[in-house]
Formats: sequence, structure tokens, C-alpha cells
Amino acid sequence: MARRRTPRKAVSRTVRQGSQLIVIFWLVFIIVIISIFMINAEVIQRNFNLFRTRLASPNGAEEDLLPLEEEPPVTVVIEQPTVPDRTPRQDTTATQPATQPATQPTADQRPATQPAAQPATQPTTQPQTRPQTTPQPQTPPPVQTRERAVYFTQVGSDGQILQSRVTRRIPVSDSPMQDSINVLLAGPSADEVGRGILNLIPQNTRLISATIRGNTAYLSFSEDFLFNTFGVEGYVAQLRQIVWTVTEFQNVRDVQILIEGRRLDYLGEGIWIGSPISRQSF
Repeated sequence: MARRRTPRKAVSRTVRQGSQLIVIFWLVFIIVIISIFMINAEVIQRNFNLFRTRLASPNGAEEDLLPLEEEPPVTVVIEQPTVPDRTPRQDTTATQPATQPATQPTADQRPATQPAAQPATQPTTQPQTRPQTTPQPQTPPPVQTRERAVYFTQVGSDGQILQSRVTRRIPVSDSPMQDSINVLLAGPSADEVGRGILNLIPQNTRLISATIRGNTAYLSFSEDFLFNTFGVEGYVAQLRQIVWTVTEFQNVRDVQILIEGRRLDYLGEGIWIGSPISRQSF
């Protein structure tokens, strides 16, 4: 019989201990809930008032409910100590006292005016400004020129065609013979035309090339050189102008006329140009 009672006592004891634990748990739970409500009483009251205001207002309140267990933020204002202004004030009505305060102003707080006496390291004289000089325009170097003789045509009183020698100052270059021929093709000046000097070389004639081989000058002209409106005398006159002008150079004895780089036998009406021409050819 004693063995059968022992389990019943143990069971009843266990039940009593379990009941006590449950009661303790609920007591702790209730205490925690009451503590939360007490801590957040203000927030709960505000949310309750706000909820009641929203129910009474058709549009609702603009504020949101504050969450539980959240305290409103606290703004901490730290007052900065005021620093007294040590900048010396200038009194226009009274002179400054002779004694200076113990604390000297910093470099940024010093007045703009400096005392009359400067340290020895600082210059006492202001830099001298040099007068500005206006740059003079550079004149180009003079162009070197040289006198060259060119030959035009002049009709005598008896109607005979003569050669007229004219000197021109031509800039010095590496191709003096070509420069002389170009001056000849340009024709006489207005003053020379007034004196009866003419150019019988056909207009628009161009010099294409000019070379010297031995004592012969090879001159290539454009096709305009072939058309002279003055007939045979005009062809002879234009050849004389070319030959006399080129043979002014000491190293040239005769001239070979070329048209567009080609050698032709005749110029105009039977004027032979198939071989070099000299002054003795006329």
C-alpha cells in the first residue's frame, strides 16, 4: 500500500509547483504591461486624444500617432561663450592712450594703418615705374635692285621700225633673265607710250620656262606668241625685242624660241625659228 501512495504525492507536488510557476509568470507579465503603460502614459493619452479628434473631424488630423516606447526628441542647445572683440577701436574725437593693453591684437585684427617707423627689413622707398615706350614699327629691309635693259619698238619719222632700249630697275633674284622677259611682256609705261614706244609682242603672251644651255637661251612661250596682227614686220619686231633683251646678258649669244615647249620651224609667214636666233640673224 505504501508503494502505491508514493506516486500520487509526487504528482500532486509537481502540479502544485507548476501552478505556482504559472501564477508567477502571469504576475510578472501583468507587472511588465503596467510598467509599459505607465512609462508611455503620455504617449498613449496623446494618441487616444488624436484618435478621438480624427473620429470627430471629417478630414482627419494632420498629426500621426506616435509609436509606443518612443520618447519625443530632446533638443539640446549649447551656448557658445562669447569672445570679446579685441580689435582696437579708433576714436576720432580723442587721442589714443599712451599705454597699450597687455594683449596685443593678432595680425588679422590689426588696423590697416601702419606706424610711421618701418622695420629695417622692409623697403622704405616705393618701386619706380618705368615709362612705357611705344614699340616702333620695324621697317622692312630695302629691296636690292639692279638696272636691266629691255627692248621695245619705236616707229621712226620715215616709217621704219626701230629698236628702243629702256632701262628698268628690277629686284635682284635667282632668275634675272626670266624677270627681264616678264618686264618686257608687261609693256612700256604710260610715259613711254606718250613718247611713241610700243610693244609688238602679242598681248596675253606668257613665258612658260627659261633655261640656258651653253650660250643658248631656250625660251618657251604660250601659243599667243604665234598671232601677230601687224604682219611680217610685226613678227620680226617681236623676235628682235626678245633676242635683243636676252642677249644683254654676257653668257647668252643666241635664243631658241619654243612654243608650249615644242620647237617650230616657222613663225607666221615664213619667219624661220627652227634654230637659235642671234642679233646677226636680222
